[in-house]
Amino acid sequence: MIGGCQSQSLRPYLQCVRSSLTAALTLSNFASQTAERHNVPEIEAQSSPEVLLTPLTIARNENERVLIEPSINSIRISIKIKQADEIEHILVHKFTRFLTQRGYDISFLITNFHTDEMLKHKLVDFIIQFMEDVDKEISEMKLFVCVGVQT
Repeated sequence: MIGGCQSQSLRPYLQCVRSSLTAALTLSNFASQTAERHNVPEIEAQSSPEVLLTPLTIARNENERVLIEPSINSIRISIKIKQADEIEHILVHKFTRFLTQRGYDISFLITNFHTDEMLKHKLVDFIIQFMEDVDKEISEMKLFVCVGVQT
């Protein structure tokens, strides 16, 4: 029953992330203002404040959130995976230790080249599916650990 309750609260959170990502993925080709004949992801370079857009945080709760940092030619999506208790904290750390950076558990960098070559809704679908899979995997690992402790 608890798993069903969690998935119900997950759905509106993921829908909000989906619609926000879809709106934010309006990227365009933008030549670097500092390096001639280069096109660098402005969200990484942060050399021109006028091309950086307002970041958006979407939170499911205090422990689980998504940070969307858009710019004119790139977007960074950082995901903080749920860690409601010590077991989940350990499991998330083990699950994502090779991807961890910037205080979030996982970050994706999408540039205008990605949106030019791939379908925008497929990129959003991938990120949402990734978030669902990670949530499911952590829940299953926690259940496995809890069952192992009881036996």
